[in-house]
Amino acid sequence: MNIDKNRKLHFVDTTLRDGSHAVSHSYTVEQVTAIAEGLDKVGVDIIEISHGDGLAGSTINYGFSATPEMELLKAASKVIKRAKLGVLLLPGVGTIEDLKEARENGAQVVRVATHVTEADVAIQHLKTAKDLGMTPVGFLMMTHMASPEKILEQAKIFVDAGAEYVNLADSAGYMTPDDVRARVSLLVENLPIPVGFHAHNNLSLAVANTLTAVECGADYVDVTCRGLGAGAGNAQAEVVAGVFDRLGYNTGLDFYGYMDLAENVVEPLMRQPQVIKSAPLMLGYAGVYSSFLLHTYRAAEKFNLNPRDILVELGRRGMVGGQEDMIIDVAHSLSLQKQQ
Repeated sequence: MNIDKNRKLHFVDTTLRDGSHAVSHSYTVEQVTAIAEGLDKVGVDIIEISHGDGLAGSTINYGFSATPEMELLKAASKVIKRAKLGVLLLPGVGTIEDLKEARENGAQVVRVATHVTEADVAIQHLKTAKDLGMTPVGFLMMTHMASPEKILEQAKIFVDAGAEYVNLADSAGYMTPDDVRARVSLLVENLPIPVGFHAHNNLSLAVANTLTAVECGADYVDVTCRGLGAGAGNAQAEVVAGVFDRLGYNTGLDFYGYMDLAENVVEPLMRQPQVIKSAPLMLGYAGVYSSFLLHTYRAAEKFNLNPRDILVELGRRGMVGGQEDMIIDVAHSLSLQKQQ
């Protein structure tokens, strides 16, 4: 297919949302302010800030936030001059009331995230966002679990509900470039609105998959500084900026500035380097939701199990985002089997 490298690509930085998983939702107002201001200066289009599991995700099931997300949104809104401030909302976790409060605290974009076969649960949230003057986006998670045709069917539900673009997430970091190509190409060819892509790096394919998505016509690209995110992280922002710049794409990003932000502001607050260890690798191999990683480590320690065994069983059972409580159940079952 002909690739228009001159079209403007839109970058969505989720360091302050997906990256929240990697730091156990411990962001402070000072950290968020510094990172948001830096992201605004390097040229990203949308800066996403929420608990890792979206608005109102600060719970015992998903992990409590050190600072209420509304405080973080309010602080970030004061330093963002050019980019749009975005939030993630998972229906059933966040509510329309949470969305309204986020809007009052400066949010301009909401990405309403559902399991890949459940787009209909986002309809009322997308319509409300439109009524609030926000940019509504449909966000399909775990897209490796459905065929391209099924994904297109679900994406059309988002279109009918008023979404301004549809984002596909490889939430488990399971897909290969061929998987991405099949899904993104079909949507680009058949939808009247733009398509975006969100990668995880559990099989070390996040940058390659992101590039493939753009080559297939995706206009929105999700990235995080230093790749900070759930599992083995996301497509590393400064790497993506460099690769796309070399290939001649119109990113509008300050490549050097992105590198400096990642190295001087984000890296010092990271608890450990974002690398692909055995358990994150198993997330991608088994097709398990990336935010399950830290919960799985804790369960493995509690029940004296190998975290890889827990992840394989979660994958076998087809667990999806929102079922974090099942990690304990699976670990308990495996520990009983081990004792027999």
